[in-house]
Amino acid sequence: MSASTYSPAPRGRWSAPLAAGALDARLRVPGSKSLTNRELVLAAIADGPGLVTAPLHSDDSARMVDALRALGVGVEEQRGSGGFGPDLRITPARLTGDTTVDCGQAGTVMRFIAPLAGLAHGDVHLTAHETALHRPMGAMIHALRDLGVDIEDNGSWSLPFTIRGRGHIRGGRVEIDASASSQFVSGLLLAAPRFDVGLHLVHTGERLPSMPHIDMTVEALTRRGIKVSRPAPGEWMVEAGTPRSRETAIEPDLSNAAPFLAAALVAGGEVSVVGWPTRSTQPGALLPELLEPLGAEVHRSPGGVLRVRGTGRVHGADLDLSAAGELAPTFVGLAALAEAPTTITGIGHIRLHETDRIAALAGNLRALGGEAEELEDGIRIHPVALRGGAWPAHHDHRMATTGALIGLRVPGVEIDEIGTTAKTLPEFTQLWERMLSADASGSAPA
Repeated sequence: MSASTYSPAPRGRWSAPLAAGALDARLRVPGSKSLTNRELVLAAIADGPGLVTAPLHSDDSARMVDALRALGVGVEEQRGSGGFGPDLRITPARLTGDTTVDCGQAGTVMRFIAPLAGLAHGDVHLTAHETALHRPMGAMIHALRDLGVDIEDNGSWSLPFTIRGRGHIRGGRVEIDASASSQFVSGLLLAAPRFDVGLHLVHTGERLPSMPHIDMTVEALTRRGIKVSRPAPGEWMVEAGTPRSRETAIEPDLSNAAPFLAAALVAGGEVSVVGWPTRSTQPGALLPELLEPLGAEVHRSPGGVLRVRGTGRVHGADLDLSAAGELAPTFVGLAALAEAPTTITGIGHIRLHETDRIAALAGNLRALGGEAEELEDGIRIHPVALRGGAWPAHHDHRMATTGALIGLRVPGVEIDEIGTTAKTLPEFTQLWERMLSADASGSAPA
């Protein structure tokens, strides 16, 4: 897989389809982006070749594959074990520099590859799509410099910059303020086993968003035989060593399932997602308990099926999404169609994603006649009747899917660029239209 070989999503303007009636759909979503990119990094620094099965094939994962190949890692496609594309065989190699890595819009690539680049032999120039150059990187640059990595950023503390890799990073104790993104912590933890003396990482900020993603990173390291301890809240110690090679199956992306499950509340009826794990460190695993206060009936079956049933009436609620900020756009969409006001807090950090998501969501709702109030750490929605109109995606995949959710009930919602969904779910429009079809069967797209 590379940025040029996976099947991209449709591009351009897309009219969000109305729901003709109650839903009765059974769907499978592709693999988790967060898990895919973590496992690719660990496989690249493992003690031998490994296999990642059922990985996500999207813009973000393709950027990670291209980045690893640029550093000299072997990545080969082989016949897939699932319905969404080939598996990936990873062959570790001596990391080499004298290359450029284009991170696209992928935060995981810019934050996970930067520490690996310090382990490479030679210069690695990191850049990104023009719409992602604003994304915070200063905390990572500061931490890597404290660990002895030579970085040339012309004083910008942002992309693009060049890491002058020397083949090793000494490691040791380092402090970092990861308030802007938990990916700073995960990126350092993933590379830490290959540091000379491991890593003692201390978070110094007042908050740390999306702890489930850090738990995911720790679990991935532990499964590969790396000892990780937490001497205190906001501290992690990773022992030096080489991660074990293994075959790793990627769970479905539970956050990408959010708009589909939420559709049952908006249109009424039932939507089921198959392959739902019994336990998961993904933030999307919180969906069942978060959807219930808004009026969902949630059922799990022993066969790994999560079913959400709704009546077409959405309740208002007060929600703290500090552990799952990536779900906020979906819940804003639900709140806009609710019967009472909703306040969502704990999401100040999503102002620093592909776009300022709080401002973009509030602005888009107001353009459709809605009422939304920006808060310092969240958003408050006062539901009113909405009208159709343009729904700018702002180069943000989750903005696009929120427009589709609102369009189930509001005629004439036009998403300006549905292709943004290719970042993590190129199959979005296929799955969305299948969910709305009378014969939704749940089989994966070819």
